[in-house]
Amino acid sequence: MTKPPFNAAIEALSPPPVPAVQDWASAYSGGHGPLLDLSQAVPGYPPHPDLLRWLGEAAGSTAYAGYGPIEGDHALRQAYAKHVSALYGAPIGARDVHITAGCNQAFVAAALAVAGAGDKVLLTNPFYFNHDTTLAMLGIGIGRVDCRAEDGFLPIPDAVDAAIGPGVKALALVSPNNPTGAVYPGALLETLFDLCRRRGIWLILDETYRDFLPPDRQPAHRLFSIPGWEEGLIQLYSFSKSFCIPGHRLGAVTAGAETIQAIAKIMDNLQICAPRPPQAAIARALPALGEWRLANAFEILRRAETLKETIEGVGEWEIGAVGAYFAYIRHPFRGTASSEVAEKLASEAGIVSIPGDYFGIGQQDYLRFAFANADSETIRLLRRRLIDFRL
Repeated sequence: MTKPPFNAAIEALSPPPVPAVQDWASAYSGGHGPLLDLSQAVPGYPPHPDLLRWLGEAAGSTAYAGYGPIEGDHALRQAYAKHVSALYGAPIGARDVHITAGCNQAFVAAALAVAGAGDKVLLTNPFYFNHDTTLAMLGIGIGRVDCRAEDGFLPIPDAVDAAIGPGVKALALVSPNNPTGAVYPGALLETLFDLCRRRGIWLILDETYRDFLPPDRQPAHRLFSIPGWEEGLIQLYSFSKSFCIPGHRLGAVTAGAETIQAIAKIMDNLQICAPRPPQAAIARALPALGEWRLANAFEILRRAETLKETIEGVGEWEIGAVGAYFAYIRHPFRGTASSEVAEKLASEAGIVSIPGDYFGIGQQDYLRFAFANADSETIRLLRRRLIDFRL
């Protein structure tokens, strides 16, 4: 009997990167001390006790055991709209918000809302690998805009303009960036949005890590103050990082009401509604836990500074960019695939990172360190191990 084939678009995908690199760590003997897992972007501290209590109450309530509205429970949509309005200094209504099961699902829905098989979406290179694989499995073509180290891994508007060709429906950006950590200046985002509007394409802006910007970089941009923003902007967000609940899968889309309606059609086929207990808990947490979230943001900033101090002067190891949860580190073994460097770094030195190869073409000289899940004392352990490491 002949086995029927799988979907060719799925067969062409590589296995999920994080489990793959964590497998390399299983060979580590522990000779240099504890394993330093800098592979996955997870919070390195627990959720607030009040949030855990509210989650428990909601999970144990029959009120949240049934289906909810496709767009999300009104209490969270309203609370989040109020929060976004205050953050960006612009009027956002509950009708402009769609709650999703995490930000990856938000991207799937946004991509499907504006592009179909045979169309194209532009990504920066390096890119967030789940954006790349999402488009690939949906049959949506991918155009790439190279971001160079000498430009701080920021996209250059002229390069974006040149990449907009036939069939391109959207430009997808991540700021603060995953994998590089680069923070896109507000003026750059506004220039790119203006470019997208002039060229008749959407801007999909993933701001999963916006809560970890320094206070002097808030608000991150003024896009929501631009008249008619609803006709070209789709902004994505995740509650996972700021509230330390990645396992509860909760994200959000902010867009014009017509776009929200289009996304609701998609969500009805994906999941019907996002998980309801975390929606109820976050609706209470948004106005109540602002000081706690701000304190955590300052802690992440301290960890970023510790990482910069730790890497400085370690042979030829260099920080290409750093921000929010990530540092994009240039390793000293030029010409060697970053996957080979990362595998040996995990198995022999006990440092787990993700190779730049996984984030795009020409990224073989880089590794992504996700430092938010390690405290400053742990981060300092990197220095001696990197000094002693030999390929």
